[in-house]
Amino acid sequence: MTDALLIRDGVLWSDGARLDGDAVLVVDGRIRALGDGDALAARDDAAGAEVVDAAGGLVHPGFADAHVHTAMGGLESLGLDVSGAHGAEACLARVAAYAAVHDGAWIVGGGWHMADYDGGTPTAAALDAATGDVPAFLVNADHHGAWVNTAALRAAGIDASTPDPEDGRIERDADGRPTGTLHEGAMALVSAHLPARTEDELRAGLAAGADALLRAGVTAWEEAIVGDYGGHVDSSATYGSLIEDGALAARVSGALWIPRDVTLATVPALVADLVRRRDANAARGFDTATVKIMVDGVAENRTAALAEPYLVDGCDCGGGEGDGRGIAYFGRDVLCAVAAAAAAEGFALHFHAIGDRAVTDALDAVAALPEGLRGRRRHHIAHVQVVDPADVPRFAALGVTVNMQALWACHDEQMTELTLPVLGERRAAWQYPFGSFLRAGAALAMGSDWPVSTYDPWQAIHVAVTRRAPGSDADPLLPDEALPLAVALRAYTAGSHRLLGLEGSGVLEVGARADLCVASRDPFAGKPTEIGETRTVVTLLGGRIVHREAAEPAPA
Repeated sequence: MTDALLIRDGVLWSDGARLDGDAVLVVDGRIRALGDGDALAARDDAAGAEVVDAAGGLVHPGFADAHVHTAMGGLESLGLDVSGAHGAEACLARVAAYAAVHDGAWIVGGGWHMADYDGGTPTAAALDAATGDVPAFLVNADHHGAWVNTAALRAAGIDASTPDPEDGRIERDADGRPTGTLHEGAMALVSAHLPARTEDELRAGLAAGADALLRAGVTAWEEAIVGDYGGHVDSSATYGSLIEDGALAARVSGALWIPRDVTLATVPALVADLVRRRDANAARGFDTATVKIMVDGVAENRTAALAEPYLVDGCDCGGGEGDGRGIAYFGRDVLCAVAAAAAAEGFALHFHAIGDRAVTDALDAVAALPEGLRGRRRHHIAHVQVVDPADVPRFAALGVTVNMQALWACHDEQMTELTLPVLGERRAAWQYPFGSFLRAGAALAMGSDWPVSTYDPWQAIHVAVTRRAPGSDADPLLPDEALPLAVALRAYTAGSHRLLGLEGSGVLEVGARADLCVASRDPFAGKPTEIGETRTVVTLLGGRIVHREAAEPAPA
């Protein structure tokens, strides 16, 4: 007996174009036919098929998120999540309410926004008022910094005599005393003291994250950090456990984290261990044939690696290497050695690069690979915020995919209050050059970076097309860098599927795996400013409905 499903009255779209017909017939998990709904319903193989009424909405391939932290996002959603609090007072009120009923040894959470605090750096004193003497560790929304209270600083032994780690910075007052904000590698000074998560907590977190993505129409993704980072532990065992139990049906892969303390001498041992971990994960059904290389930090806290110094009060911060130009986590020799050794073992390279210097260094590392090795896997650079125009054509020339997190490409508070003032006018004009990448012929993919931003692809696509946040009437950020809707949607579907090596999905065509979505509307029929109103109402994974939005009750 076959398992059949028929989607009717939809607008069919795939791989950049609208298709003929209004219906999709799915049989045994794959697309059997596309065309007229009445004609498909009359087929013998559609007998007894479950019918899904698309009600004029867009029917498109499932989204593939090429850069997401599903385990991290799910765990944080089950704990103290302050991402929905707008403003410092609202955030502290939410923390205080949680602390009042929490009986654990630590208060752990995250999601606060740097733009809500002077200079993007909240204080331990303010957090003390909400948490008392219970140590607290709250990661910020971009996950490149943490807010801690006095009890946490005390528990970690951090005081005025504590030096900054090489890969981070402790915010201090005029006397050198820590004020409560820890950037980048300095987070680990406190996160090392957090209580360990139980296996049940880790499974519940990953399951919650996967459910959130499926509800948004994301049927495939790459876990962008598989390793210990920012107070979160390696998710390999949890992924393997859920996959073996049949509790995680999405098409998932992961990028093994490259630690920042690697040296030229330790590269061979590191890569040997990566191979061991990749093979062990593969045996459990978890594909981790990619490595994650975080080249730099983020612009808003001045840790993104720039070619020239940041501006402070309109002046540059200083001159020499490592002085005023952010943080490059690897020397160029180490970066190239890691990239070469990993690629030689068959790993794809997944770089995090925000600043122009970081983007250049990542491209140089790929350029240094032998040509045959360079093209063996699909290498990609995520975030690409500040890109020297001279580097834009190098992506296509080197076969490097642009992995876009488009939600950030707009004038929001963080951009206007923290980022633009330290970049200056010239570099500000180099931000998120998606249109330039398209015109230069680069391959485009998309990811969310959730929980740094929303996991909802339609919100990111809205910004990619309008260069404005959904609902915002602010001036668009560099409107010439906007993408057409068809290009942005293709990047989040076919583009990301191809980047992640997922053959047979990401398109609507006969024989393809039926990982599909039905949207609430046809975004091509409305105004660009309405794209963000689109939502996923049905998600199919291998022909099985894994999410269906509940119908609104009829009016009384």
